[in-house]
Amino acid sequence: MTRTAFQHAVLIGKYQAGVSHVLADIAGWLTGHGVDVAIERQTAEHGELPGYATITLEQVGELGPGCVAIVVGGDGTMLGVARELAPCGVPLLGINSGRLGFITDIAETDWRAAIDALLGGEFEREQRAVLEGEVVRDGRSIFAGIAVNDVVVNRSGATGLVELRVDVDGRPMYVQRADGLIVATPTGSTAYALSAGGPILHPSLPGLVLVPIAAHTLSNRPIVLPEHVQIEIEIVSHKDVGVNFDMQHFADLLGGDRVRLRAARYRAVFLHPPGWSYFTTLRKKLRWHEILPVED
Repeated sequence: MTRTAFQHAVLIGKYQAGVSHVLADIAGWLTGHGVDVAIERQTAEHGELPGYATITLEQVGELGPGCVAIVVGGDGTMLGVARELAPCGVPLLGINSGRLGFITDIAETDWRAAIDALLGGEFEREQRAVLEGEVVRDGRSIFAGIAVNDVVVNRSGATGLVELRVDVDGRPMYVQRADGLIVATPTGSTAYALSAGGPILHPSLPGLVLVPIAAHTLSNRPIVLPEHVQIEIEIVSHKDVGVNFDMQHFADLLGGDRVRLRAARYRAVFLHPPGWSYFTTLRKKLRWHEILPVED
């Protein structure tokens, strides 16, 4: 039996995307190379993958340091798994069956070469920041969540601006009126924050970016903060306001509520094929490689 860099693999797929055949091929290939394979429970329930043990994401951390999670899907699927597995340090390998592929960067057709290199110990290991936060109301925490991309505080009603006060490490930074505010990790800097006019942060940077959404005052610009700070956003206005973590976990806010955010002590761990480059990803996904025709 061939000795590999990982003894356990958990396969996770976006079952709505019809990836069962890919998962089955990967599972059979891994088993043939001496890797113990388990299928994430919801993936198994919605796919045709008989003959393999099933496991919940909460149980994956119990498999120890010799475990890798292989995710077949899009960036949304990868983000959801990363939120669950980041606290226990299990690394993720992403195989892209979606559209974007910023963090699921292996094409479906290339999975054999990528996983073969992975099992041989040839891969790039990358650690990315995770945001953790809570909503405090009348001195009591009423909601908590984590985000790999971003935390967004914005209006949940149809019209009107929200007024937000932002403190950094207990010191006032500004009060702004806008459609909302994005607090993004470097990973999230290429998501909603980029659409709202924020900068791209390289994933290795220890920083967080605050990006106003359609600010009422043009001088309220995006700002990059050190990763170690605590950010507190107080809801000044009494209009309909909400907060979401990676666009998945939501809470309704009231005037006087405070959203407290900080970088988590743990990291999300992503694995990439040998020679992977973040700049290659940017060129492909943002189409920096295209040469526009010159007009006469």
